[in-house]
Amino acid sequence: MNEDVNRPRDPGASRLARMIERLATQRACLEWAAAEISGLDGPVIELGLGKGRTYDHLRRLMPNREIFCFDRDVHAPRDCVPDDKHLILGDFRVTLLDALERVGERAALIHADIGSEHPGRDAALVHDIGPFLADLIRPHGVLLADRELPADYWRPLPLPKGAGRWNYYVYRAP
Repeated sequence: MNEDVNRPRDPGASRLARMIERLATQRACLEWAAAEISGLDGPVIELGLGKGRTYDHLRRLMPNREIFCFDRDVHAPRDCVPDDKHLILGDFRVTLLDALERVGERAALIHADIGSEHPGRDAALVHDIGPFLADLIRPHGVLLADRELPADYWRPLPLPKGAGRWNYYVYRAP
């Protein structure tokens, strides 16, 4: 896995500039994905609720879709936390084991915002959860990720128009 994942093209950029690039890229990818899956049934899976920003954006983009959020614990403001049915807490390596049963059907979209400032730890996590993600997505579904996934299952797509300069990964399930 590339150790430079999620580094802007300008490595001298400030933390604020990097955050702006990351959020602009995420927004463009999420909006593209919402349009891309509009004719595909299935819920959305958000891996990494974090502060709830992308969850809040997804529920506004797709108000009629169920969105299931997975995270280790809750750091989001109360108004950006899903109800108990749609919030699954714990280590991804454990909670993804029975995710399909909990969600009820394969997802049209998975957004995996799981990166940290520890590339080695992130690479191990991606390696461990990759097979679960492949089982959770329906054919022709879209996976957006802030970490590169093994290419043995996913078909990589280019970043959508309007994406910033942040490294982000867009995949389609076969």
